[in-house]
Amino acid sequence: MTAPSGDPRTARTRAKLGRALLEECARRPLADVSVAALVRRAGVGRATFYLHYADLEALAVDACADIVREAVDALHAWRGVPDPEAPPAALLTFFEDIAPHVALYRELLRPGGSGPLGLVLHQDLRARIRSERALAGAPEPDLVASAVAATFAGVLGDWLHGLIDATPAEIAHRVWRLLISLHRTPLRA
Repeated sequence: MTAPSGDPRTARTRAKLGRALLEECARRPLADVSVAALVRRAGVGRATFYLHYADLEALAVDACADIVREAVDALHAWRGVPDPEAPPAALLTFFEDIAPHVALYRELLRPGGSGPLGLVLHQDLRARIRSERALAGAPEPDLVASAVAATFAGVLGDWLHGLIDATPAEIAHRVWRLLISLHRTPLRA
């Protein structure tokens, strides 16, 4: 059973659970977090937790995906011609804000962008980019959407696992240039 997603109480409860999970995971790995400790920190009942989530991993994926979605929303809020040398502040903030939660993100997003968070991230990014490109009449919305989503998830996963050596600010600049390049690549048959 799941609570109605449009209900404001549902959103508040999920937000409380997400914050509590991030706080717990700042102190210990996800595998060591108990539902009892989580609901105590969130101030909700155990039954409420299970009304919203099947298990802690489902909550973790949802909480982390929400953070990524917020960054994607902020990234797509710019207008005009993007400057490839100056990533939006939202991208810098995103990488800085997830740095304290690297251990949790590593559990959910594997190198190359796979894992439960990688799947959600890829699907959400692909759908968003495809829709925007199709509305703008940009060429190859399916191809570019797949490329951008896979690139972002893959680079994020590799960076989290230490396969790309960069500070949050450095990776934000590199990712931004890469994403701009993918969007601008001329696609001809």
